[in-house]
Parts: sequence; structure tokens; C-alpha cells
Amino acid sequence: QVQLVESGGGVVQAGGSLRVSCAASGRDVSIYGLAWFRQAPGKEREFVSAISGSGGTTYYADSVKGRFTIARDNAENMVYLQMSSLKPEDTAIYYCAAVLVVRSAYYSSVSEYRHWGQGTQVTVSS
Repeated sequence: QVQLVESGGGVVQAGGSLRVSCAASGRDVSIYGLAWFRQAPGKEREFVSAISGSGGTTYYADSVKGRFTIARDNAENMVYLQMSSLKPEDTAIYYCAAVLVVRSAYYSSVSEYRHWGQGTQVTVSS
């Protein structure tokens, strides 16, 4: 079983930066693919970014490409999402998710991920 705990959310002005973190625990968690999803009020949960177990492969949603960076520290079992040039439309609850292997055809699918954290709120004010 994998447990995920997000932190680092908050309120930031448009154009600003914020880093959210996810602490992963459980057996062999360092080999799991990890991802960030987000869900805004009244909207479906959507893919933001994913990273393979080794950290060698990353994926981004088009809406965040060039503004967000995903990274992981396998020694600390952490995954980070560095967000810059934030926009009001980035406001959402950000969730960390884990899957044993990130499959290239399914990395953006909510149903692909078996383990989820409780989420952290990110609010971008205009």
C-alpha cells in the first residue's frame, strides 16, 4: 500500500510561483510513477504532470507546459511540482497520485492511478 500526503498549497497572486510537495510512503514506493492532478470547483479532475519511477521521463498537460516542473527525490520519497507564472485558472485542489508503472498511453488518465493523496488547495488571485 502506498500513502501520499500533499503539502505546500496556499494563496498566491497571478504571475507568482508556488511549490507543492508530496511525501510518499510504502513498500518500494521509490519505483512508482508519480503524478499531479488538479480539480477545480464544478470541474472534473484533470491531469497536470507525471514522472516515471527513475525520474527520467516526464509528462505535462499542454496548459502547464513551460510553466510547471515536476521533480522527484527518491532518497526522500518526495515528488514536487514547481509552479510559476501562475494564472487564476490554475486555482484548484492539487492531488498527488501513484501508479506502479507510468504507461505512455495512459499517463493522463485518472483511472490509471491506484493511490491518491488528500489534496492541497492552490488559489491564484487576480
